[in-house]
Order: sequence, then C-alpha cells, then structure tokens
Amino acid sequence: MTRSELIGAPLPRREDARVLRGETRYVDDVVVPGMAHAAFVRSPHAHAGITSISVPQDAEGLIAVVTAADIGAAVRAFPVMEPDDMEVNHAEAHPVLAAGEVRYAGQPVAAVIARTRALAEDAAELVDVQYDERPAVLAPRESGVVLTRWSGGAGDVDAAFAAAAHVVSGSYALPRLIAAPMETRGCVAAYEPVDDCLTVWCSAQDIHRPLAQLSHILDRPPAGIRLIVPDVGGAFGSKGVIAPEIAAVAASAMRLGIPVKWTEDRLENLVGGTQGRGIEGDLQLALAADGRMLGLRARLWADLGGYLLTTTPIPPHTAATLITGVYDIAAAAVTVVGALTHKVPTGPYRGAGRPDAAYMVEALVDEAARRTGIHRVELRRRNLIRSFPHRTATGLEYDSGDYERCLDLALELAADGGRARDRDGGDGDVVRGRGIALYVERAGGGWESAEIELGPGGTFAIASSSSPHGQGHDITFAQIAADRLGVPIQDIELHFGDSATSPPGVGTFGSRSVAMAGSAVAIAADDLLAQARARTGAAIVDWQRLAEVAGPDRPRAAARFQSANVFSSGAYVATVRIDCGTGELTVERLIAVDDAGTLINPLLVHGQVIGGAVQALGECLTEEAVYDDGGQPRTGSFLDYSLLTAAEVPPIVTGEVQTPSPFNPLGAKGAGEGGAVGTLPAVANAVTDALGGRRVEPPFTSDKLWRALHDDPRGDGR
Repeated sequence: MTRSELIGAPLPRREDARVLRGETRYVDDVVVPGMAHAAFVRSPHAHAGITSISVPQDAEGLIAVVTAADIGAAVRAFPVMEPDDMEVNHAEAHPVLAAGEVRYAGQPVAAVIARTRALAEDAAELVDVQYDERPAVLAPRESGVVLTRWSGGAGDVDAAFAAAAHVVSGSYALPRLIAAPMETRGCVAAYEPVDDCLTVWCSAQDIHRPLAQLSHILDRPPAGIRLIVPDVGGAFGSKGVIAPEIAAVAASAMRLGIPVKWTEDRLENLVGGTQGRGIEGDLQLALAADGRMLGLRARLWADLGGYLLTTTPIPPHTAATLITGVYDIAAAAVTVVGALTHKVPTGPYRGAGRPDAAYMVEALVDEAARRTGIHRVELRRRNLIRSFPHRTATGLEYDSGDYERCLDLALELAADGGRARDRDGGDGDVVRGRGIALYVERAGGGWESAEIELGPGGTFAIASSSSPHGQGHDITFAQIAADRLGVPIQDIELHFGDSATSPPGVGTFGSRSVAMAGSAVAIAADDLLAQARARTGAAIVDWQRLAEVAGPDRPRAAARFQSANVFSSGAYVATVRIDCGTGELTVERLIAVDDAGTLINPLLVHGQVIGGAVQALGECLTEEAVYDDGGQPRTGSFLDYSLLTAAEVPPIVTGEVQTPSPFNPLGAKGAGEGGAVGTLPAVANAVTDALGGRRVEPPFTSDKLWRALHDDPRGDGR
C-alpha cells in the first residue's frame, strides 16, 4: 500500500487473527513458579464497624490471612486526582483493606492466600468477621458527607434570567452502571528481593497509571515496580484504576516473599468493581422570545460511593464542565456535589461524564422547544456555537467543530427532517417517537511519547506509551508511521504494555490515543526520516540500504507530544416504538454522525461508534445497578444485570464529519466514546416524544413506560 493510501484507509486490526485463534495471553494465563492464590473476605454489610476478625489456623493449603492490621504500616490509601478548582476530601480515600469500618457491601476486608484458588476460597469462608451494623445512606442528596465539590461559570446569570421571556426547568437522573468487561480484573504479583523489584502483571488500560498508583500505595519508588499489561479483554473505563484487591495482592506478595495471583469472578466484578454514572441534576434555562439561550443554572449531585478512588472525582467534574453542550450560552452557574453513599465507589465508565451532560442539556432543550413552540431542530440551530476556538462559560476551550453540518447530515440520513411524534392506533396500539440530540466531548489532553528504531533489513520497531485494549492501536499507529516514513505498513512493528521497555506516558482513556500517542508516533517518525535524509542526502530514503550501512549505529528517534484538550462532537437521531399494551420499547433505528477530526482508520472509528452506541442502548433499555433499602446490591449476576444481545440492536446508520483539530499534527480528535455519548440523549428524547412530552428516566423498562402511557403516578421512573 502506497503512502497516499494509508491515512484514511479502512484497514482491519492486525491482532484479530491472533485473538480468533486463541493465541492471546491474558493475566489469568500468567504462571509464575511457586505461585499462590488469593481470595477475599468481603463485607456483607453496606455500612458497619468491624469489631473483630478471627482467622483459621489449620485450613488446608492455607498460607496466610492478611488484614489491614497486618499491612497497615506498609500501605497507604489510594491517591486521589484533583481536577482543576475542585475541592476533594482526600481523607476519604479508599483503603487497601477495610480498617475498623466498611462502607459498601463487597468491600474487601481480608486477603486469604493459599496454595490453590479453590483452597483460598474455602479458607476465606472460615474467616470470622464480627460487625456492628450501621445505617446506610443511599441517596446523594441525603448524604451529609461531601467528597468533592466544584462550582464554575461566567457571565451575569441573574441578569440573563431577569431578561428571559421563557424559563424552562428540568430534573434528571441517571442510574449506576456496571462495565462488565468479558475479562474481569486480576493480577499476578512477584517480588524479587535481590533486585528489590516488584513485578505486577495486571489487566489494566495502561501501565503508567497503575504503576503510579502502586508506587503511592506501597510507598515505593516507581523504579522499584515493573508493571506488565498483557492482552486485555475489555475495560470501558473500569480498569484505569487498580483494584484495592490488586494493591492487597502486591503487598501480600512482598510480605510473604512468594508470587500471588488473584483472578476476579463475575460476582465479585458485579458487586465490587467500580460503577459508572449515578448522577442527578436540577437545570434551568433562560431564553429570549426568539429562542436565543441567555443563561443556564445547573446543580448536580453525584453518587460517589463509600470512598474516593483515584479517578472518582473526574466524571462529575467532566459532566459539570460540559453541561452547556454545543450551545452558545454566555452566562452559566454550575455546581456539582459529589456525595458519600454506602455503595461501591464510582469511576469512569465509557463517556465518563460526557453522556451525563448531553442527556441533561438535550432533554432540557427539547422541553424548551415544547414550551416555546419553536421546532426542536430550529431551536438548536439558533443556538449552535459557530466560531472557533470557543471558550464556554464553564471554562473549556473548544478547538474546532461544525455542529450544524453534523446536524444536517444526521437529518439527511434520517430522511425525515426530525419530524414530530406520531401515534399509531392500529393493531397493538403503538406509539412512536423521534429523538434528536447533539453532543460535544472532551478528548485528548496531557502528553504521550514514542520511540522508533530502524532495525535490520529496513524494518521499524516502535514502542508507544499508550496501550491497547481493543481499540486497534497496532494498525492505527503503524498507518501513521508508515505514511510518514514512506514504507510498507508490514515493515512497522509496535510494542506496548511493559514499563521496563515502554517510554513514559499517561495512558489509554478518554478517547485520547490517536490525538496524543499517535501524534508522538508521527513526530518520532518525522525525526527519524530527517536523520535518514541527513545521513544519505536523499529525499527518498532506501531504508534497507541504510540499515545495512549503519549497522549497530542505525538511526533511532524519540518524541514527546503534549497538547490541550480536543473536542469531538456529533448529532444523533433515534426512532422508537412503544407497545401501549405492554410498555415494551423497541429502538427501530439509530442515526449516528460523529466528528472525530481527521480519521486515520475509518473502519476502526466505525467499530468504536457502533460499540459505544450498543453500550448506550443497554443503558437505555436494561442496564441498572440496583441496591435495596439496606444497601445490598441486587444485580449480582447477568440474570439480574441484563446486557443486550444482537437481537436487541437496531439498524445503526453512521456518518462522519471531519473538522481537524489545530492542536496536533494529525488533526485528530477522539472516537472511542461518541456512540456512548450521543445515543443516550437521542433515545431518551425519542421516548419522551412518544409519550407526548412525559419523561421517564432510563432504563426505559416496560413497567415504567406502561405506567407513563396509562397516567399511573408511579410512572415517572424515579
């Protein structure tokens, strides 16, 4: 494939054949000689004091029972990120093992180490923990403990509302979600005292953040830890923070002087893994008589769970800063309070605050259209941001975009101009609705690095700081490098996922890999080409000849790329049908138009959009992490936490708009989360449209919709 054909080529992932042949190597495939296994004793209570822990002395195969008292001096609580201007209560950071108190059902209390996994699980049942049960707080608005708080805005909000011809209000809520990756969490930890090096194989989204977290928790220099991420079977945000169990396994391996493995089972993942969303808000929008948006007030409450993990503050902060969406609203006042509840902590889940903001503001805009009588498409057009760069009232700087072009293409693909709801009274008594939604999302930002070396025979080895877990880094970065170097793509080999050999960086999350790590690859390739041209004096380099002549002095290059955030965007249209007799919702069709800047590989972008959309459809139709009044999780299996199958996925039509970002040499933005961001508000608005303006909260279950259709006062879905 020639140079001009590489950027924008829809090439399949190179790892697919290896995955399909079963040649992948996951954490559970790692075997270290002399390895023991860990199982965890978990709290059965949502909130309780720990009065005593009694451990068995003679269980078969038992090596040790490790509690907070055993490792207390050797570990620290989790480090917690502090987004710009956000107040963070660092005293409430998650402990490695519970010490004196538990704050959610499923919290790890003790690690049981035995010769086999089965023996460890058997011995865990013999550990006797006595608890003093305490009341559980489950609603963030009722919590008296604030874990995070952020307030922001600009402009004269009071004056905007005083001048308004219309003031529209709305209250919205999103339930908690479970990432449920195919591969659950796990690790193998081995300590070598001779080298004073702890090696941890970990199912994670990258090597850098888990290493930094372990360095803090274990109070060890980063150089004393080697972090290896093998193949990863999904993450969706849930593996950006190491599990408390992984920190406990690492501390236990060092304490006992033996390698230890932990592989999470599905029940543990569903009740003990970080959850996403869990946010509600009250919004007010001020509009002029002609529909121009004058000001916005928003107060959000985020259910953060019992403790702060490293990235727990990020999603609510993201939701708050993106709450004005794609609209030119000069005056805004926004506050988000992250409250303690007695549930498992929350963290990033695909979209990580972006869908939350889009859901709320797009529902509010639809309500404004109903209140003002201005068509929902026209109301959006009148208020779209059209000049870039644009600084929002919440302090974000949007780099580029063409929101109206996204909207036009989405309506064109829908082929109906976003027509209003119609009601069918025929067989089955069905109502239909159409929903329109636009979104903008923060992507990129920070820094990443890459190293590239000319190898024997004219091939190239690239080490990237960014690790893949399904996104297709290997083929995408190879396309970038091959294009810059003018070589066949098969001559490019990528290496990821080992802190001993990978260059420094931040990690894979937030739709940032191509914009950040891809740009580092591009800059390193440009540097290598410049070196080669200087050596050979030729504009077109004969790489094979150069490799032969240079020998061990073959050229190599390294690059570090840093930039501000980039902002992807899109427009979605959904068509739904509700059976009035049963309340059953069917999403008939979804139109997805996304602007991710320059597309390096449209095939992979298409896959990311479809994957994100299907995940959001699950959020709309079935998914919700449910707790009872005592804080007990009621969705501990896939019988209770229902995932979509292919049978529930409607036809999805995709379209692309490309407005390159000026912030990186590729013009790239991010595509990993757009489907998850745009689908939710589009389907939600379609459901509200079908219900004639009555709104329920997702998931849109048959019971909720039947009650709404039949004017049952319990049908509001709260």
